[in-house]
Amino acid sequence: MASKTLILQPLLFPIPRNPNLHKALTLTCSQKSYSMDAGLGGGGGGGRRNPRKKYGTSRRSKIKKSFSQEQIVFTTPIPSDPTVAVIGGGMSGLICASALEERGIRSTVFDTGMHGLGGRMGTRTVNDQPLVFDHAAQFFTVSDPRFQKFVDRWLEEGLVREWKGLLGELEAGGHFVPMPYSSARYIGVKGMRPLADSVLRKNHRVNVVRPCWISKLEPINGKWHLSENGKPQGQFDAIVVAHNGKCANRLLSSSGLPLLTRQMKSLELSAIWALLAAFKDPVPVPQTAFEGAFVKGIDSISWMANNTSKLFPSQNGMPQCWTFFSSAAYGKRNKVPQENIPNITAERVKSDMIAGVEIALGLSKGSLQPFYSRVQLWGAALPTNTPAIPCIFDPHGRAGICGDWLLGASVEAAVISGMSLANHMADYFQSGGEQPDEFSIGLHETFTALGGHDIGQFHGIESEIKVLEPQTTCS
Repeated sequence: MASKTLILQPLLFPIPRNPNLHKALTLTCSQKSYSMDAGLGGGGGGGRRNPRKKYGTSRRSKIKKSFSQEQIVFTTPIPSDPTVAVIGGGMSGLICASALEERGIRSTVFDTGMHGLGGRMGTRTVNDQPLVFDHAAQFFTVSDPRFQKFVDRWLEEGLVREWKGLLGELEAGGHFVPMPYSSARYIGVKGMRPLADSVLRKNHRVNVVRPCWISKLEPINGKWHLSENGKPQGQFDAIVVAHNGKCANRLLSSSGLPLLTRQMKSLELSAIWALLAAFKDPVPVPQTAFEGAFVKGIDSISWMANNTSKLFPSQNGMPQCWTFFSSAAYGKRNKVPQENIPNITAERVKSDMIAGVEIALGLSKGSLQPFYSRVQLWGAALPTNTPAIPCIFDPHGRAGICGDWLLGASVEAAVISGMSLANHMADYFQSGGEQPDEFSIGLHETFTALGGHDIGQFHGIESEIKVLEPQTTCS
């Protein structure tokens, strides 16, 4: 689709309207040429003149389609101490901010989380019980030496341990088969969220703003200006988009970054329901008691895990806290706005999922009665396709994207992506930005289908369908 180019240069004085300057700035769209009047301060030729408007803002295209927006091109010099806005405080965004600090670059992380950072590294605690649930990432494996360094540090700090609990596949009627694995499996000792919290614990050049929902990006006079529903949230020399889904698409669609927008909109995401349920008595499982199981052949359930035995193996007499996930197909058919789930939908999903668990375990209908339950929809759960590259960076717009979906669907993919983008941007800053095309990456890669389980990818799990190895790498 067509893209245009808008060159931004800061001016210290207004340019009077002059017909001779009408073609000073040119927007290219396919093989046609569109001109922009330099005297309009970013307005389109033939549009209403607004002499008070600051020069350097991107003009709003009358065509709402994001692929027709002008491509921002910054020509201002890169400052000696650049600042970066990281939009999204999941594992990838946090790692990106931390790696930027290691390269001497300041950043601010903007995150929408009400309860804490981490995104899918979520652990929910019900304090009055207490009950503890990992309600997103369940465990992770390691295949990349760079990620292994993080895991080794977490092991030294006592944040993670190897998960040696029995894991397998479960079919209707309680037919459980242990799964062989060739890689160590890891879990957070106190859940997954502390791992996310630990990333920035020793950082001094990373600022965190939450809860904050960045709703607008504007390029003004050589910087990115961020705002939340009209409230300014600072100006930065570069931006990182570290989240995805419809909100990220909406944010990018009017930002002047059509190439990033196109790649983000090529991403397809699954929707998965999570049910957190606590039982006073142990859940009857097959004779070979397991801590986690991939469920096969049951529409409403794809995974179940006993958080109590997984996180507190040495403690007895505690209520059993289980996490259940639906299949992606069930999530797609029963998707609703996750920020406003109707009560009737929540009750129906809970009933369907409990019934699915009973079928999987070979129990009679109505035999499972949790004393606590909560459903949550992950509307943008996991990627189903990928460009198989660690990061995307548009040097002309000084903007990048990181996230697990660029490499797969795992904690490891998130970490490698964030680290790769940070180092790539740091190299770009260090170069002075004089040859930006050399730092363009990931803007034109095509997407391929992504294999794995409905809840993610796990290296070394024998039944996993592996994603294609990346053909392009960032710095």
